[in-house]
Amino acid sequence: MPRVTPAGPARTDRVLTVPNAISFARLIGVPLFLYLFLVAHRDVAAIVVLAVGGTSDWVDGYVARRLNQVSRLGELLDPLADRLYILATLLALTVREVVPWPFTVALLAREAVLAVNVAVLRRYGYGPPQVHYLGKTATFILLFAFPVLLLAHVLTGTAATVSGAIGWGLAWWGLVLYWIAGLLYLGQTVRVARSARPEPGAGAA
Repeated sequence: MPRVTPAGPARTDRVLTVPNAISFARLIGVPLFLYLFLVAHRDVAAIVVLAVGGTSDWVDGYVARRLNQVSRLGELLDPLADRLYILATLLALTVREVVPWPFTVALLAREAVLAVNVAVLRRYGYGPPQVHYLGKTATFILLFAFPVLLLAHVLTGTAATVSGAIGWGLAWWGLVLYWIAGLLYLGQTVRVARSARPEPGAGAA
């Protein structure tokens, strides 16, 4: 894993940018969703907030590239917003028994693997791994699946059955891709650790 960042849009230290504002708005949407879903029990409003937060997943990155406003803060905020949306939504849906615990545990285990990867990389002087397209795809699928599962919880009859089938198809697909991306990150971390080990017999002269 090279330390040099590949060529791409110039990065800036600016904080007040359009994509960063979108990311901040997505972060605010997390406690709003939790309040609507767990406290106020306004499920329809919660679905709207969740759907907007999920479908806007790609917007901040697109706007950053389009307006040439790629920033270091934005590179941290975007995955942070994604992760908070996934974890908060997952736990809330589990509490309301929309999602079973085995699915929740499987997804949280992947997050634990990623946390260990980040800790090891920091030990060797590296930042978090570059977001892999598989991980981004899995995130988008999961953020799309959760509102559909919640919609199935609100609806009745055939509509609920169809929504549930679509939602669970997307959820399991997203979980599998999420784990594949996690294993790729793990492979990167293992390569970093191996390259940092001293050669056999090497030592002070």
